[in-house]
Amino acid sequence: MAMSTAPTPARPMRADARRNYDRLLSEARTSFAAQGTDASLEDIARRAGVGIGTLYRHFPNRQALMNAVFQDALNALLDRSRELAHAEQPCTALVEWLGAIVTHAGEYRGLAQALMSASGDETSELTSCHVPLRQAGARLLTRAQSSGSVRADVSIDDLLQLTNAIALAAEQTPTDPALANRLLRLTLRGLKADPAGPQLSPPPGD
Repeated sequence: MAMSTAPTPARPMRADARRNYDRLLSEARTSFAAQGTDASLEDIARRAGVGIGTLYRHFPNRQALMNAVFQDALNALLDRSRELAHAEQPCTALVEWLGAIVTHAGEYRGLAQALMSASGDETSELTSCHVPLRQAGARLLTRAQSSGSVRADVSIDDLLQLTNAIALAAEQTPTDPALANRLLRLTLRGLKADPAGPQLSPPPGD
């Protein structure tokens, strides 16, 4: 008799476990916003009224907690990508969406660096954030390239790394609030396809 390979449904949390989970998420959001994503997990647990062991039972590591905290923002970014999928100017739509990622990453100090690291680490708990963002961005990029407005040699992985780098630069330069927008405008210029085709530099000495 063949054995079923269907996954076992996750059991619903008990009421007390759900309350602890929700309190931990609430305190983590507050702490990450105020102190950055390296905020003390022990302090988060204490403010939630639970022990550190309870925190680790729900979130085995810091990245798992970060992943849970950022789900609402992730869903908003995915919704925005679907809205922009029918924009009249595909290149502008792509850059607008990248700008939304920069804004999101800027809400929590350290998030941009964490997302950059997660992009090359399939074992990271943040991969479940990175993968859907990558897929959403790839659809916008493909549409922009198909329209002829974005260079064919641009990859979504490069764009997401560039976007996180912009967010990190803005994070490190709080005295220049316009920096991210300037860098995004430069990104737009670099993305646009050249109607005349690529120009090769002359060899040295010519």
